[in-house]
Amino acid sequence: MTEGLTTGDWLSILLFASVIGTLLIGYPIALTLAGTSLIFAWIGHAFGVFDYHLLGGLPSRYLGSMINEVLVAVPLFIFMGLILERSGIAEMLLTTMGQLFGKLRGGLAYSVVVVGALLAASTGVVGATVITMGLISLPAMLRAGYDPKLATGTICASATLAQIIPPSTVLIFIGDLLAGVNQAAQLRMGNFSPDPISVGDLFAGALLPGMMLCGLYILWVVYKAILQPETAPALKMTPDERRGLPKRVVLALIPPLALIVAVLGSILGGVATPTESASIGAIGALVLAGLNRRLSFDTLSYAARNTMVTTSIIFVIVLAASLFSLIFRGLGGEHLVETALKNVPGGAMGAMLAVMAVMFVLGFFLDTFEIILITLPICGPALIMLGLDPLWIGVMIGVNLQTSFLTPPFGFTLFYMRGIAPRSVTTGQIWKGALPFVALQIFALVVLWSFPPLATWLPGEIFRQEQAVATPTRSEKGGIDSLIDDSIPDEETDKLPDPYSSPRN
Repeated sequence: MTEGLTTGDWLSILLFASVIGTLLIGYPIALTLAGTSLIFAWIGHAFGVFDYHLLGGLPSRYLGSMINEVLVAVPLFIFMGLILERSGIAEMLLTTMGQLFGKLRGGLAYSVVVVGALLAASTGVVGATVITMGLISLPAMLRAGYDPKLATGTICASATLAQIIPPSTVLIFIGDLLAGVNQAAQLRMGNFSPDPISVGDLFAGALLPGMMLCGLYILWVVYKAILQPETAPALKMTPDERRGLPKRVVLALIPPLALIVAVLGSILGGVATPTESASIGAIGALVLAGLNRRLSFDTLSYAARNTMVTTSIIFVIVLAASLFSLIFRGLGGEHLVETALKNVPGGAMGAMLAVMAVMFVLGFFLDTFEIILITLPICGPALIMLGLDPLWIGVMIGVNLQTSFLTPPFGFTLFYMRGIAPRSVTTGQIWKGALPFVALQIFALVVLWSFPPLATWLPGEIFRQEQAVATPTRSEKGGIDSLIDDSIPDEETDKLPDPYSSPRN
């Protein structure tokens, strides 16, 4: 297997391994990606396998990322989620839905899953969701006698629905990356007018798998409530708490449902782009906070400051990943990955299984954005060239990396839960509570693997144009696609200019 490897191939392998190893040590991802890549560029140049002129393409790629209209949706959705976190909507939802389902065994857990789905469809921010639900629901569940493992696991898993149920910042990045990956792969296959893929397509494709995960979580709670009723007892309510409950439920549901219709409905209905709908959502969140008398200068300052910090961190990582992608390809790593995936037993599905397995393992140690920005530009073109549907690939990656929020030792929701849970709840209980939901997510992956139309049918119905679902490429070349360095062509196309060297208007 290693006889045909060139010096550039070996350096590509060492670059990837060095980046992963340095991240595991604890160095910041942006410094790791950029610094390690530059070191290997210098080593590659010393061995005559890397051309410094390739780095001249970085400014245009950086500019393409910064002016990309699709990515403007990211800070807007983050801002919307932070405003809703302070608006009181989540508290009202959790309280009323808990009372609505509370008389059933497992009722509080059902309400957490339902509210998690509603918050996911209206905020798209995992951290804000798990903290809000944990602060409100966990004490109530523990007082009601719930098993701490079931309580913490349900809250953590329900919060991760914000990653897969649109609008999701993770899906925005996956979708925009897939746009460039797909465009590059189609050009290499000789298709110079491919069908575009949009973030809206990925949103529609992730909707049914997200609903399926909600159903699986509820079925797990049903199983626990029936076979282990002591772990999920019914909530005892006073007559005063029951009085006027239907009206309170309706009043609690109206704000998030209105926001979901405004944001997600405008995207799926073709009325607005994700960026335009994100601006609608941000304004809607401000209006709802004002109606709840929670809109203040402190709230605006908190949301604006945290939006700025989070967005800056994400885009610094994006720029560093662009440098890594460029140097990895300059060393010949792209051809190495293509060859390796083509030789995996089982053909295209075998290659997809290998990539999914690598991403799943990396999810134990790395953040979702880190995994996406490192692996998707490297493996994506090869998978598409093997004939796989890029939309299905994107949804599979989204569901797969959802597990990274729940897998010990570095699952982010587990850290959030540990920070807000009382001392009576141990870290071991939090980890054990998350494991059944990780298994459910793996099962969802198997179902999605076996029935790809779960990801491809709805986009085809909503965004049906002149192309059939058989041609699964639906996007434009845009910002993060500048990470996909298609300026390193095969020998026969060396003289061709880079078709994406200029940013898209």
